[in-house]
Amino acid sequence: MKFIHFADAHLDSPFRGLSFLPSNAFNQIASSTDQSLSKIVDIALNEQVDLVLIAGDTFDSNHPSPRSQLFFAKEIKRLTDAEIQVVMIFGNHDHMSEKDLLVNQSPYFKLLGPNEKVESASFTTKSGFKYDVIGFSYLNNHILTDKIAEFPQKSSNFTIGIMHAQEKTDQAAHDVYAPFEVKDIKELNYNYFALGHIHLRQNVSENPWIVYPGNIQGRHINELGEKGCYLGIIDENSNQVKLEFKKTGPIVWKSQELILNHELSKSDLSDLILQNLKATQTTYFSLQINGAQLLTEEELELVQDTDFWQNISMQLENNSQLVNVRLKISSKLSLNSSDQAAFDQAFNEVFSVNEFGKFSKDWQKKDRLAEKFANDSDFLKEVENLAKVKMGNELKGIIDET
Repeated sequence: MKFIHFADAHLDSPFRGLSFLPSNAFNQIASSTDQSLSKIVDIALNEQVDLVLIAGDTFDSNHPSPRSQLFFAKEIKRLTDAEIQVVMIFGNHDHMSEKDLLVNQSPYFKLLGPNEKVESASFTTKSGFKYDVIGFSYLNNHILTDKIAEFPQKSSNFTIGIMHAQEKTDQAAHDVYAPFEVKDIKELNYNYFALGHIHLRQNVSENPWIVYPGNIQGRHINELGEKGCYLGIIDENSNQVKLEFKKTGPIVWKSQELILNHELSKSDLSDLILQNLKATQTTYFSLQINGAQLLTEEELELVQDTDFWQNISMQLENNSQLVNVRLKISSKLSLNSSDQAAFDQAFNEVFSVNEFGKFSKDWQKKDRLAEKFANDSDFLKEVENLAKVKMGNELKGIIDET
């Protein structure tokens, strides 16, 4: 028996923060999730798999656009027309009612547990191999309870669990996506447990298999590397499973570091950046310049300008793009001990949560996006790094003069 396991397609994902891209590049990334899903279906058809498992968050919201609904229905029909069994669950993003899902009725399509109740379904492959799939769908955005206790004991059939969930943390406020403990899943002794929700591909356990396939297409610079699905091959005599990752995402996000150890001209800086952004496929780069205190004011302004990013992108291979530049100082500022201590104290005071909240209070009132950024730890870290770079640049000038 063969199966495909994928999750977190997030069709209709808005790809925020990339509006500066030229239209052809933006359209390329906007269509990337569709392309990845189509390629997954192609693999399923070419491999003649028996089953496709869809572990939640197929859509980015519980009100998907007609376009994405029709596209998804078309891809599912390609599978069901080939008599490939599809078992799907909803996740926390696409928590929908079953009646709102635009997929043609078919004996080869099953939405599992649509009322947030664990449901078991039994199937038989063309070769006569029997298997069960057990799981549930979200009907609400959050599920606070551990659902593993609701999963039944394993039958004599090959048994697959499917769930959109995250491992329990030490903070109850974060445990809102059907929180589980790995030991509890292991105790079920299912042959394979298909998970969704975490966008990083990882095997939580190999004996028994407990697997996150990751999302099918990276959507921003925090979703790095190749994305796709898993192809599973089951030995029908031993019930052993072999997994093979299949890359389907047409675009890869990559973080690249450039280390500066001396001052250089703007043209030399551009050449050095190009030398560091090599791509064998379409790649969206985030560049971190380490040693940014060595840049002049003009160079700082240049590397943060999206027109500069586009100029660099035009010279990259495979339609790749530079979409983000982050600045970081490579070491502490060269100050005497008393000045360094005073600087550190002042910096820590300014960037304390309470103090930064005071500074940004008026800004946060302007719109919801500003409020979101002001409370985003990644954004605050970027502001902190930029402040260090600016101060390093200013103090470098003072030191040079003295």
